[in-house]
Amino acid sequence: MTEDPSELTPRIGKVARRELAAHGYTRYEQLSAVRARELLGIHGVGPKAIRILTEELAARGSGFAGD
Repeated sequence: MTEDPSELTPRIGKVARRELAAHGYTRYEQLSAVRARELLGIHGVGPKAIRILTEELAARGSGFAGD
């Protein structure tokens, strides 16, 4: 079994995690350099995933770029 390289919460769903990783987003600090609107353009990343990631970033004292 392969190790999951993503630190992103599984709460966003398998497809969202996989697609974000495929686009190079596996760490929360990487998300702070991108706008949420841009991530919505990635297949499998919808409003629910963005809401959850917003909460996760806020808990870490961060947020999406431009937010």
